[in-house]
Amino acid sequence: MEGKNIKTPKRPLSEDASAAEERVKQKKHAALCATLGGEDASVRLLEELVFGAEEQLSERLAQDDGGSEDSGSESPARPVVRSAVWEDEDDELDEEVDMTHRFRRDFKKSEAENKMTKQRLQQRLKEQFQKAMGGTPNWAEVTAKRSQKKGSSGTEDEDEGEELMRRTGDFIGSSDSLPKGIIKMKKCLNANSESPCGDQLSSVQFHPSAQIVMTAGLDHSLSLFQVDGKSNPKIQTIHLENYPVNKALFSADGEHIVATGLRNKLFYIYDMMEGKVIPVCGVRGLNEQRVSDFQVSPDGKYLLLSGSSGYLHLMTTKTREVIRSMKMNGSVCSAAFTSDSSKIFANSQEGEVFIWDVQSSKCLKKFADDGCVRGTSLALSRDGLYLACGSQSGVVNIYSQKDCLHTLEPRPLKAVMNLVTAATSLCFNSTSEILAIASRADDEANRLVHLPSFTVFSNFPRFQKKTIFRTRCLDFSPRSGFYTVANNKGNALLFRLLHYTDF
Repeated sequence: MEGKNIKTPKRPLSEDASAAEERVKQKKHAALCATLGGEDASVRLLEELVFGAEEQLSERLAQDDGGSEDSGSESPARPVVRSAVWEDEDDELDEEVDMTHRFRRDFKKSEAENKMTKQRLQQRLKEQFQKAMGGTPNWAEVTAKRSQKKGSSGTEDEDEGEELMRRTGDFIGSSDSLPKGIIKMKKCLNANSESPCGDQLSSVQFHPSAQIVMTAGLDHSLSLFQVDGKSNPKIQTIHLENYPVNKALFSADGEHIVATGLRNKLFYIYDMMEGKVIPVCGVRGLNEQRVSDFQVSPDGKYLLLSGSSGYLHLMTTKTREVIRSMKMNGSVCSAAFTSDSSKIFANSQEGEVFIWDVQSSKCLKKFADDGCVRGTSLALSRDGLYLACGSQSGVVNIYSQKDCLHTLEPRPLKAVMNLVTAATSLCFNSTSEILAIASRADDEANRLVHLPSFTVFSNFPRFQKKTIFRTRCLDFSPRSGFYTVANNKGNALLFRLLHYTDF
């Protein structure tokens, strides 16, 4: 063992080469990984610069949400206001428009308005447009409401919502109160366009329940028309031989028409259900040579006949006999029943107003119509609020019915002075928001008075040519959807009052 040489085995060359190659590959792989890691870092850096880190982005979003809820902590950044590149000094000056031009003369309210600013002319054109349209159009009202909503703050919206939730009941009403100033209305086809009166009309009245209007005139006829505002077809015409009709009214139930003439005390009753004309030649207890004016009680029990020498006769519709007579000082001018048919208001041509009790026929009150020299007409509102008295001078005094009953010398709530000739026709609408006043002595002498402001609607009548002419009689439909005027030309003009939705 000692004499033998032991040789260590030598590593082959192939193994050293393979190890070196392996180390070179590892270095290249490490370098490649370092390069990829650098690219990932640069990408993350770009994302952070653009979006921010994920946690930071969520924190920013949370801060933005919190800031929107609490707007009082920090005011939002204001947008940068860019200044104009060029300004014209003339833009600040108010340019005036020449109003003497032939296209602008109609917009002048006085001869002194020879010049007007553009803003003033724009406002004037707007007013003229609203008057021509009968008020502000719906699209303009919607635009104004939207702008108001945009300008209102969130707290006001929340307050309105809370107020709305505190209320109970119906949120949609049939109609609000009628606004004053301008009344929305449109002219319809004449109610009697299919059969105009051959002479002047003396009466026009809407049926109390059906969509029908009745006309009567000096051409010895009564006519009935269906009211739709478009064609208004005729239902029928009743001719009364040698009998010019002075006044005609529906009965309270709408089943009969009572007509009186000008010459004698004969009057006619037309039964609409049977289609019969019933002449009433004499009335028991009536000592009058002529009966031309009368009233129908709201309960349908009585007819109030106006006689001569200041007499008022109460006739029952059932037996057609006079059961009571009342006398006033002077001559009877006009009379009307209260809505419950318990009292009668009447005025004399001497300017005095009398209040009678129907059951006892006693005079409850008498007072002088303020400033009236000669009375011409009288009307009562259905709700028992107002009394209107017309005079020869054209002044219409509006009283409170309550004051008339309980005050010694009642004073008018308002004296309407928009007529310059005798106020011969007065009528309240069903809601007591409109009082129609008219005179038969002048063309276009017809006005609508708003209640309770006691102001006249400025856009009626307002037409390019004469339309109404001389008013003989007027009436409102049962729910104020239509307004009709009978004139001296034999026409029953028809107007649609757009504020009211029902007939």
